[in-house]
Amino acid sequence: MPRGYSRERTSVHNLHYHFVWCPKYRKPVLTDEVVARLEQLIEEKADELDLDILRLAIQPDHVHLFITGNPKLSPNKIIQQVKGYTSRNLRDEFDFGLPSLWTRSYFVSSAGEVSAQIIEEYIEAQTGR
Repeated sequence: MPRGYSRERTSVHNLHYHFVWCPKYRKPVLTDEVVARLEQLIEEKADELDLDILRLAIQPDHVHLFITGNPKLSPNKIIQQVKGYTSRNLRDEFDFGLPSLWTRSYFVSSAGEVSAQIIEEYIEAQTGR
């Protein structure tokens, strides 16, 4: 099996997702103490969901999370779980003075080892086999 691919009982996959999300009103509330706790909470939730964190970068007003995906979980379920879990715990521990910690929106992009052009060429080459 090629490097980077994961094998399940009925599937082989190589899923990577890049998520970006912000605190409500893009307030710069992700300070040093909050960052350390947020990293810990994201790692806990990733372990629970069986996801591998490839890169995590937390800025005062936004978060970047690059993970390996699981075909049993859609990207919207992943981010829903991560944002819900982190918001609930951080709001219990810190006073942000916000009606909710995160905005409802987020950015997600899939990434892989192969470009769209290579996939199109591969599918074209399969025609007529």
